[in-house]
Amino acid sequence: MSLATFYSILGTLVSINAVLALITIFRKPRSIASIFAWSLILIFLPGVGFIAYLFLGRGLDKKTVEHFAEENKQDLSAIQEKINQMNHSVERKVMTPQERQLKRYFSNIERTPLCRGNDVSFYLSGEEKFAALFEDIKNAKDNIHVEYYAFFSDKIGTIFRDHLIDKAKQGVEVKLIYDPWGGHTKSSFFKPLEEAGGQVIPFITARDIIRNTRLNYHLHRKVVVIDGQIGWTGGFNVGDQYIYGSEKFGFWRDTHGRMVGTAAFGLQETFIRDWNVSVSDEKDKLERKDNYFVVPKEPVGNVDIQIVSDGPESESMTLRTGFMKMIMDAEDYIWFQSPYLVPDDPMITALVAAAQSGVDVRIMVPDMPDHPFIFRATQYYSNYLHKHGVKIYNYNNGFIHSKTVVMDDRLGVFGTTNQDIRSYDLNFEVSAFCYDEGVAKEMAEIFKNDMKKSTELTDEIISNQSLWLKFKQNFSRLLSPIL
Repeated sequence: MSLATFYSILGTLVSINAVLALITIFRKPRSIASIFAWSLILIFLPGVGFIAYLFLGRGLDKKTVEHFAEENKQDLSAIQEKINQMNHSVERKVMTPQERQLKRYFSNIERTPLCRGNDVSFYLSGEEKFAALFEDIKNAKDNIHVEYYAFFSDKIGTIFRDHLIDKAKQGVEVKLIYDPWGGHTKSSFFKPLEEAGGQVIPFITARDIIRNTRLNYHLHRKVVVIDGQIGWTGGFNVGDQYIYGSEKFGFWRDTHGRMVGTAAFGLQETFIRDWNVSVSDEKDKLERKDNYFVVPKEPVGNVDIQIVSDGPESESMTLRTGFMKMIMDAEDYIWFQSPYLVPDDPMITALVAAAQSGVDVRIMVPDMPDHPFIFRATQYYSNYLHKHGVKIYNYNNGFIHSKTVVMDDRLGVFGTTNQDIRSYDLNFEVSAFCYDEGVAKEMAEIFKNDMKKSTELTDEIISNQSLWLKFKQNFSRLLSPIL
């Protein structure tokens, strides 16, 4: 074969690859940033790029979207009546116009009501969180519903599973959803729980992976609901590194919240919806029974909460929009903690606009990686936002995995949602929005204490970063829409 013929064939193959790449990318509505990132991969990595797209780039399959749409049509009026029953017995707090708008937005988009009269407790270490959670599990009388992104088959995972086995043997209803890709846990690990009477299923996105191959869509929620009135959510997964630390990360700093009251109903509804779309047999679907939604005899606290779930089955990006609204409504300060800082353009615009309007915008991120590309992208956006007035703090006392927002001593948010494009657009997430001065002030104090163990990013630190490091940051930033 002559050299001219070789170049002719090569040119033809490259042209065909480029055309196929463009057709592939534009088959699904997506952001300009995502189009650009996938174009780089598909065009410059022929063959390999298409394999990556097959597993990671396609949207949710039609059947999954239809399952969620069916669940979202369910009548929730009976649950709303139970919430109103408690709400009417609690003194109504005065909300600012901005808070009322945010509450209405979540109610309209996600059908998530405001729940009054709740108690909230925070747990910042794995040791404290699991000790308190296991105590609640031991005291469970009727039902325990669990779903986690990462449920490892290690020491703490086995202890957790065995607690559930004990309750299942006592006749307590135990149901568990997990994402097999989160903890790489084999189904055989849960076999003893099933033999004891519990039910365990993988999340719907892990089913039929040969045909559907949607590996980029994860159940990132961490939810436990006990006896229909105690709810847990936050950043901790189930694994030894989250409680005992690790050689790589050291101390694992996270935030988990325990809610008692009708706020647990929002987590329960999220669990039921996720369970019903994930079961293989229609007869295994859950009804919204009274014992899943138990109104306390009297208010256990005075915290107003909205539980907001979001996922790629919807195009609304509800949680991201809620955060943007908080940023634009902040008058004094808004502080974030997130292990990953890979915001999209609208979020960047909101953060910069708030900072340049005189709002104290602070973001705390880790100073060590757990995912190299995401860490370099986080560094890039940290540098960029610092240059535009946002204060960036790098946490030094181990790895910070907390996902929180606190604003103006009025509103505090905790849950599973990172400040990155993956959480906005690809993961199934849940967060608790607390309209309460006490909660907000407590979260602000936690942030201040973490600042003592952090280093603020400065112009000097950025100027001392090597050209090679800046290249890695910029390259990772190009891939950020698909990280």
